[in-house]
Amino acid sequence: MNTEPTASRAYRGASPEQRRAERRAKLIAAAIAVYGERGYRQATVKAVCEAAGLTERYFYESFENSEELLVTSFNAVTYAVFGEITAAAAGAGRGRIARARAMLDAYFSALQRDPASARVYLVEIRGVSREVDKAFDAALQAIGAEVARQIAPKEAAPDELLQAGIVGGVMHIALRWIGNGYQPPLSEVTDAALRLGMVLAQPVRARA
Repeated sequence: MNTEPTASRAYRGASPEQRRAERRAKLIAAAIAVYGERGYRQATVKAVCEAAGLTERYFYESFENSEELLVTSFNAVTYAVFGEITAAAAGAGRGRIARARAMLDAYFSALQRDPASARVYLVEIRGVSREVDKAFDAALQAIGAEVARQIAPKEAAPDELLQAGIVGGVMHIALRWIGNGYQPPLSEVTDAALRLGMVLAQPVRARA
C-alpha cells in the first residue's frame, strides 16, 4: 500500500516542485506584463495574480512581498538580455568594434521587441527601496564588467567607474530613444551608443 502523503505525489505527471516552479514562472511573466503596462507602483499583488491566473496564496508560496517579485522580474529581464548581448558578441568575431556594435544592436533590439520588459529594466526598478537599488547596481556592475571584457584592451586595468558611466550613458540613450517612440532608427541609435561605448576600447593613455 502506498503511504506517501498526497501533497508529495505527482499531479498530471508533474511533481509538487515542478508545479511550484511553473506557478513562480507564471507570476514572474505576469509581473513583467503588469508592471510594463501600468507601472510597479500602480500594480497590486491581486492584479499580478489575476494576470497569472493564480490565487494570492500562490503568490506568497514563492515571494515574501511585491519588492521581491520586482527584483526577481528585473533580474529575469536583465539577465535574459545579458545572455543575448554576450551571444551577439561571441558571434561577431575578434574585432572590438564589431563586438561592441553587435552587443548594442542586440540590446536595443531587445528593448524594441519587448516594451514591457524594457520598462521593468529601465524605469520601474529605480527608487523603490535600498534593497531594490542593490539589485540594480549589481546588474550594472555585471554588465559593465562583461562589456569591458569584450572591448577594452587586454592590458587595461578594470575601471569600474568608467564602466558604470558608459553603461549608465547607454541606458540614458535607450530611455531617450524609447521616449521618442523608438526613433531614430535602430542603426542610428546604435551608432550613437557605439561612440560612447568605444571609450572603453581606447588605450589607457588616450583616455587620459
